[in-house]
Amino acid sequence: MRAFITGINGFVGRHLNSYLLSKNFDVSGIGTASNFNGNVKYKKVDLLNFKLLKKTVEETKPDTVFHLAGISSVKKCLDDPELCNKINIEGTENLLKAIIDTKIKPKIVVAGSAEVYGIPKSIPIKETHPLNPINPYAETKKEQESICNRLKDELEIVILRLFPHIGPGQKHLFVTSDFAKQIVEIENSKEPIIKVGNLDSKRDFTDVRDVVVVYRLAAEKAVAGEFYNICTGNVKSIREVLELLLSFSKVKIRIEQDKNKMRPSDIPILSGDKSKFCNQTGWKAKIPLEKTLKDLLDYWRNKLM
Repeated sequence: MRAFITGINGFVGRHLNSYLLSKNFDVSGIGTASNFNGNVKYKKVDLLNFKLLKKTVEETKPDTVFHLAGISSVKKCLDDPELCNKINIEGTENLLKAIIDTKIKPKIVVAGSAEVYGIPKSIPIKETHPLNPINPYAETKKEQESICNRLKDELEIVILRLFPHIGPGQKHLFVTSDFAKQIVEIENSKEPIIKVGNLDSKRDFTDVRDVVVVYRLAAEKAVAGEFYNICTGNVKSIREVLELLLSFSKVKIRIEQDKNKMRPSDIPILSGDKSKFCNQTGWKAKIPLEKTLKDLLDYWRNKLM
């Protein structure tokens, strides 16, 4: 099976690459870094460079495409919505057009986001819940879905509405990794105060190593043209996650709110119904949150110590 990963050198892309190689996939991918040490065929390709993107797809002739590339940080999209639009919307359009132009027929799995639901009208959120994005990132993911929907008669596309996924290797732009990095810096003799934003929001966190199994199962068993929530069904407040992380720390730490870490708009709860995907594929999240957070702390300890 020939798999092609966009954003292969990103957080999820690295984990997906390692997982697919362990399952004997022939993996290739693209990213924005000059090189990628992942034991696969890699090319530096910008999604906005249609000519090079099409040439790469033609050379690769994948059976499966995993479209992970894009800006995934809400904060980055708030800071630069124009760039977010270009990469997340135009980049997706370019990829799908390149696949159509090359006349190959791969199964395409697209990394969408539960952020498209906005503030939920009912909990848990089902795939039939209306879409009401409340930030520029979510707007781009909704438009990405619209593009895929327009092309569903020409391409086999599965869209995963991913709830937050975390784990070792994630950048500190994201809340749990930011907490873990700060804790390790404090363990390394920094002032014992952790700076936080809103701790009352509730999220359903999945380990990235469970999520990469989702991608393979989506390619093999999910129905083209469908949308799937990807989550565990277990919701925790950001405060509860922080308290868990602090319980694994080697030092005593005080909490201090920082207005710079507060979002101008925030979804109070993201709690999803996972039954559609689980019933069709048999997937079940296996890694408990405690292990995810311990591994995340150890990642930063190895990186900073």
